[in-house]
Amino acid sequence: MAQSLEEWYKSMPIITRTYLTLSFVTTAGCALELISPFSVYFNARLIVQKFQLWRLVTNFFFFGSLGLDFLFHMFFLARYCKLLEEGSFRNRTADFFWMLVFGAGLLSCIAPFVHVQFLGSSLTFMMVYVWGRRNESVNMSFLGLFHFNAPWLPWVLLAFSFLLGSSPVVDLLGMVAGHVYYFLEDVYPTMTRRISPPNGRRLLKTPGAIRALFERVEANVSTPHAHAM
Repeated sequence: MAQSLEEWYKSMPIITRTYLTLSFVTTAGCALELISPFSVYFNARLIVQKFQLWRLVTNFFFFGSLGLDFLFHMFFLARYCKLLEEGSFRNRTADFFWMLVFGAGLLSCIAPFVHVQFLGSSLTFMMVYVWGRRNESVNMSFLGLFHFNAPWLPWVLLAFSFLLGSSPVVDLLGMVAGHVYYFLEDVYPTMTRRISPPNGRRLLKTPGAIRALFERVEANVSTPHAHAM
């Protein structure tokens, strides 16, 4: 039996569902002129001088006009965010959230130098990159034309986007952030395993405060509420 839209939405893990919802609400709000894109875009000067700190977050939720490009980005956001959260980050919600925080922070540091105001697509591309590197044996195809392994997926999407006339800068930013995370979290600990056994040195260990926060949230979700008689 086909899964309904409501069932599909509710089946998403918490981070994926939250990010997808905020992205849809923000983008739709701008399209309906309930929100102005000028109030959510990334601007380092306004953040530092005017203390408009919300821009550090809101710029990741705007994906342009409601059209085919928006649906394309929502598909990849929902798919690869969910694959990561239910795959290599299964039962590690705090670690997955910390990956997104790290990626968002790194992208925000680079953005002023490349004049990018909205970083949601870059963060999505980061997730695609990390998923690909952690699933190297997965075979994929592009429009049924040719086959490749998962690590090549970001490059295929980058080439396709470039052929359509889009700037490669946004996608490349996501790939850079994804590679930095992959190296620090997956490669570097392996390199240092002999020095610091058994798991090597982890430079991106999730802070205890974030871990405690998600443990509390998960405990509240899993604990059934008592019903009045």
